Amino acid sequence: MLLPDYWLTRPNLNFDQEAQAAFDDLYHTALSHGGCPTIEYTLSWPKWQFLCYLADQHDIALHGSGNANIETFEPRQPIDLTEFGNQKAVYAASDGIWAMFFAIVDRDRVPSVANACVRIEDETSTIHGPFYIFSVSQSALPTQPWRTGTVYLLPRSTFTTQPSASFGSSQVHIAQLASFVHVQPLAKLTITPEDFPFLRQIRGHDDERLQEVATALQTGAPWPGDL
Repeated sequence: MLLPDYWLTRPNLNFDQEAQAAFDDLYHTALSHGGCPTIEYTLSWPKWQFLCYLADQHDIALHGSGNANIETFEPRQPIDLTEFGNQKAVYAASDGIWAMFFAIVDRDRVPSVANACVRIEDETSTIHGPFYIFSVSQSALPTQPWRTGTVYLLPRSTFTTQPSASFGSSQVHIAQLASFVHVQPLAKLTITPEDFPFLRQIRGHDDERLQEVATALQTGAPWPGDL
């Protein structure tokens, strides 16, 4: 399955033992404090690598927000085109970079966003990716609508993973998680726009065109083409 060329590929995470030990030590130190401490990040490796490592190697879900003072995550009813995403739930990501996007985009200044994080499993059961797309309203993009945000580390035990989807001979695995009960965060990490590795690759889309896509998905109207 070939994705359009505007999809982004995460760099390989080829950590040596020193990096893994440092990430594990920082993670366990944060959790030892209890409550939801702010992680004091002084490591030389980028924050995105730390978060991706946690999501890949630990039983952690990640939630990005502009609110640095969330004590409890309560299930909420979103407006979403997918059956999985249209449930009353706490939503999180199983990918560090995707969670960072929600932390750094200032939704008060952006009418709409379009984003995704997927892995592709081909007919040989080989999994490729993850692949990303990040887009905000074209009208907002010139204003650089970014903010300093927070990525919360959540226990993954109550979360379920969005079911994979079939596309031809491939399976698409989506990095979205949902918990139908409240969740207490374990720790949090402050994220600046410059921490986001794809800041310069965030695209702009036409809001009317995005709505046309939404209408086509909901009603079966003719597909409007690329955004």
